[in-house]
Amino acid sequence: ANNGVHEYISQGNVHQEVSLATIADYRRSSAAEAVARARSEIAARGLIVTVVQTYYGFVVAQRKYSTAQRAATEAQKFFDISQKLERGGEVARADVIKAQIQTQQQLRDLKEAELEMNRSRLELAVLVFSDFNENFSVVDDLQMPEPLPPFPEVQAAAANKNPELRAALAALQQANQEVAVAWNGFLPSVSLDYFYGIDANQFATRAPDGFRNLGYAATATLPLPVWNWGANRSKVKQADLRRQQARVELSFAQRQLLAKLQTLYGEAETARSELESLDQSAELAAESLRLTTMRYQAGESTVLEVVDAQNTLTLARNAFNDGQARFRVALATLQTLTGNL
Repeated sequence: ANNGVHEYISQGNVHQEVSLATIADYRRSSAAEAVARARSEIAARGLIVTVVQTYYGFVVAQRKYSTAQRAATEAQKFFDISQKLERGGEVARADVIKAQIQTQQQLRDLKEAELEMNRSRLELAVLVFSDFNENFSVVDDLQMPEPLPPFPEVQAAAANKNPELRAALAALQQANQEVAVAWNGFLPSVSLDYFYGIDANQFATRAPDGFRNLGYAATATLPLPVWNWGANRSKVKQADLRRQQARVELSFAQRQLLAKLQTLYGEAETARSELESLDQSAELAAESLRLTTMRYQAGESTVLEVVDAQNTLTLARNAFNDGQARFRVALATLQTLTGNL
C-alpha cells in the first residue's frame, strides 16, 4: 500500500526455514559426499595399479632386452666355436648351419625385445607426464621382496580401509536419509523472516519531523501439508525401495570384498612363493648352458643340446623377470582393497 505520494522501500531480509526435512536433507548430502569421496579413492587406487603395471612392464622389457643381447652374444660365440670345430674336422657342416640359424633367430629376438622396450617406455611416458616426454629413466628395484603379512592382518586392513565398502555404507546412509526426507513431507515446517531497512516516504534514515525511518519487522509462517499426502506416500515408497536396494548392495559388497581379498591374497602369495624357484631355475639354466657348451667342445654333446640349453636359459631368465613383476602388480592390486600394507 502507498502511504503517500512517494514510498521508498529498501530492506534486507534474513530468511530461514526450519523443518526435519531440512536436517535429513543435510545428512543425505553429507552421505552423498562420502560416497563421492570413496568412489574417487577407488579410481585413484585403480590408477596406481595401472601405473605400477606399466612401470614394471618397462623394467621387465629392459631386462628382457638385456637377456636378448646376452643370448645373441652367446649364440654368436657358439657359432664361432662350431666353425672352428668344423675346420678341424671335429663336427659336421650341419652343426654349423644349426648354430647359424640359432644366431639369426637370437638377432631377430633382440630386435623384437628392443621394439617391446621402446613401446613400454612410450606407454609409461603417456601415464606419468602431462606433456609427452621421453627423457627419463626408471629404477630397477625388483629385488626379492619381503613375505606378505598374515591373512588376518590383511583382512582387518580391508575391513577398515576398503573404499568400496565405505561407498556401500555411505550409500545406505544416504538411502536412510532419503526415507527420512520423504516421511518429513507429511510434517509442517516453520519459516522465519526478519526484515530491516527503510519503508517510508523519504529515502533517508530520519523523517523531516525527526523520527527514524529505519526499522525492522519479523514474520513466522507455519504451512501445513494437506493435499499432497498421496504424492508423499509415493515418495516414501520409492525411498524405501532404494533403501532396500542399498542394503542388498552393501551385503553383496561385503561378500564380494571377502572373495576378492582371498583371490588377490592367494595370487600375491603364489607369485611371492614362486620367485625363489624361478631364480634358482635361471641359475641352473646358466650352469647347464656352460656345461653343455664344454661337453660339445669335447665332443660329448650334440648341437641340438646346446641350442636347447640356450633357449632354456633365455626362457628361465624371462620367467624370473615376469615373476618379479607379477608379484609387484599382484601386491598393488591387493592394496586397492587394503590400502598400503
